Amino acid sequence: MAAIAAGAGAIELDIQGSADGILYVHHDFSPFPADPETALTRSFSVLTSGEISAVRLAGDISIPTLDEVIEAVDGRASIFVEVKVQGIEEATARCLKRHMGRLDQFAVHAFDHRIVRRIAGLFPSLRTGVLQVSYLVDSCAAMRLAGATDLWQHVDFIDASLVSSIHSCGGRVIAWTANSSEQWEHLHSLGVDGICTDSVDRYVQFIASGVT
Repeated sequence: MAAIAAGAGAIELDIQGSADGILYVHHDFSPFPADPETALTRSFSVLTSGEISAVRLAGDISIPTLDEVIEAVDGRASIFVEVKVQGIEEATARCLKRHMGRLDQFAVHAFDHRIVRRIAGLFPSLRTGVLQVSYLVDSCAAMRLAGATDLWQHVDFIDASLVSSIHSCGGRVIAWTANSSEQWEHLHSLGVDGICTDSVDRYVQFIASGVT
């Protein structure tokens, strides 16, 4: 909750799914380090919720479920959920529907645009977005095919033409991941709709300095 305490209006998190359909907030595909000899590890998808709940991170912290994080945020910030793997689309839709009173604070996005299209079909009123780390000839078409309204675009591939194009088709541009004041100033000048950063405290100070 450090980002919220620092003044973030939204948080972005990644989810994985257990073998028995529980969603966990974790970036990596496994809660365990890779075996030093084989470089293999067990993914969330082959572990039960009981096994995952027994895992302890640094500081004796358990891996939270998406439901737990939503309750902990308690409406203090919007939540952008990146779905990391296929096969958990229905579980994602069910989870967010359990918190319908906060629907306007949720959005889902993914690098795999098929995931976005499935979730958009399961939950049409949910805001969805596609992640890109390239400059497509027609990003509006990619969004339309996925049923998305947000474009999560890597900061290195954003220019005025892209922002204008996405706005013309009714979408929003969210830049990731921008961590310098030079990047923030440039992105604001382009008119992006959101900035994802690892440096929330400095970005809040940047905004407070009077940037428009």
